[in-house]
Amino acid sequence: MRILLGARGKNQKNPTITIKLNQMSKITDEQLEKLHKQQTALNSLLNKIGITEANKHALLHEMAGVNQEIEEFKAELEKEYGSININLETGEYSEIEKDEADKED
Repeated sequence: MRILLGARGKNQKNPTITIKLNQMSKITDEQLEKLHKQQTALNSLLNKIGITEANKHALLHEMAGVNQEIEEFKAELEKEYGSININLETGEYSEIEKDEADKED
C-alpha cells in the first residue's frame, strides 16, 4: 500500500490523502484447483504413512513379545532335554556336543 500526501494547489491549506493499493496478481481457478488437489493427495499420503508407522510400531512390540516367549520356551526345553538341535519339521532332536556348543558362541 502506498499513501501519498499532497496539496490540491499552491495556496490550499487542506492536504489531500491519496491511497493506492497494490493489486495482487492471481493464478487461474484451474491452477488453484490443481494445487488444492495435489495438497489434499499429499496430506492423505502423509496420514497413511503415519498410520502405517503406528501399525509398524505395534507390530514390532508384538514381535518382541513373541521373541520373548520363544526364548522362555527354549529355556524350558533346554532344562528338560539339555542342549539340543531340533528339526522343526519332524520334532526330532540331536544333542549338541560340548565342542560344537563352544564353536557356536
